[in-house]
Amino acid sequence: MLKGTLTIFLLMLSNTFMTFAWYGHLKFKEMKLTENLGLVSIVLISWGIALFEYFFQVPANRIGFRENGGPFSLIELKIIQEVVSLSVFILVSVMLFKTETLKMNHFIGMFFMILAVYFIFKK
Repeated sequence: MLKGTLTIFLLMLSNTFMTFAWYGHLKFKEMKLTENLGLVSIVLISWGIALFEYFFQVPANRIGFRENGGPFSLIELKIIQEVVSLSVFILVSVMLFKTETLKMNHFIGMFFMILAVYFIFKK
């Protein structure tokens, strides 16, 4: 149980960094230090942020993978990662980008994601 919890925690950290690397730069224009940077600079900054994603993603997969003594199959790890990724993205998009709102179709989609997790983990 500890390895499963640690895996999910590391995936949450990993996806937080990745979400900021992929989408955080869209808020850079509001920051005085980065307002005049070109695309290459923004890519390099995002790549630097994404590097930290790997510091958590790789250990999460190694700890959680069944063949390494963890509780999850490869498919289960991927499904967990996708659900965590979308959950973190939703939180960041609603909290950081105040223009985003959740609508009924988003909740329906999340319900189907929960169903997908259920069926993937069903023995």
